[in-house]
Amino acid sequence: MDLESVNQLVRSDMLAVNQVIQEQLRSGVPTIPAMGTYLINAGGKRLRPIVLLLAARMGGEHSARPIPLAAVVEFIHTATLLHDDVVDGSELRRNNATANQLWGNAAAVLVGDFLYARSFEMMVADGDMRILATMAEATSVIAQGEVAQLENAHDPDLSVASYFSVIEAKTAKLFEAAMRIGALINHLDQQAETALAKYGSLLGIAFQLMDDALDYSTSAEKMGKNRGDDLADGKATLPYIHAMQHATPSEQAILRAALDGENPADFAAVWEIIARTEAIDYTLRVAAEKAEQAIACLSSFPDGPEKSALTFLAGFAVQRDF
Repeated sequence: MDLESVNQLVRSDMLAVNQVIQEQLRSGVPTIPAMGTYLINAGGKRLRPIVLLLAARMGGEHSARPIPLAAVVEFIHTATLLHDDVVDGSELRRNNATANQLWGNAAAVLVGDFLYARSFEMMVADGDMRILATMAEATSVIAQGEVAQLENAHDPDLSVASYFSVIEAKTAKLFEAAMRIGALINHLDQQAETALAKYGSLLGIAFQLMDDALDYSTSAEKMGKNRGDDLADGKATLPYIHAMQHATPSEQAILRAALDGENPADFAAVWEIIARTEAIDYTLRVAAEKAEQAIACLSSFPDGPEKSALTFLAGFAVQRDF
């Protein structure tokens, strides 16, 4: 199994998802479809709708019902990105100008609100209160994670526990919800539902850990955003936290100054400390552990192409360079 095989497995479903997305972006307000189309066409891995589709198909659902729900997950994710970029003042995402750079902060926030609202209209149309409750809780948790991250900004003494609390809410929760919806569509028993939801959460954590490692170690061209953005935004991610815990007092002073936001960070000096403390290697080891735990959650499910794809995606999440 490889990424192309996964994409081929869900190709027809994802074409249908894209069609639903285009239909649901229709509005008499021109900015909404213009910005929505720009964001969708900007690319991205689309992992959240893909894992929902894989979970639904693995459970035996062969109808078109998962299609609009996969679009819902992508809408929620896109809305969070719109709001994130405004909060962070980001100028680049996926090697393209951010929507807030092109349309302004106010329009980006409001279109994000539209995507949230449209998502809930689509879930009401589906009619399953369990799915609606799952996404309502997920959206609330994600928002709380965003606020917590804002409160933690520029804190050089952020604990590992606080860091994981944020990424479990901000990133992992939507992966968890996507997998849970796949279980709910199939009316799986509680044990199976919990296993799939846990897979989603662990996949999301592993994915975010890899993103945080890549922010210090990969070029802007590959990442699609500026290298060192997390540091510039005052975010103490796991590589930074590990470096702080293993740095000398003089190195800690450099790291503190880099995160305080008062002056442009000396990225070269920070990178030297990150490298000496082996912070990237540590982060990658933790990510790999989370990926293996995610794969273990699938052990009770019968072998098949969807299970193989989910297994591959857990490995891909921590082996990619973009």
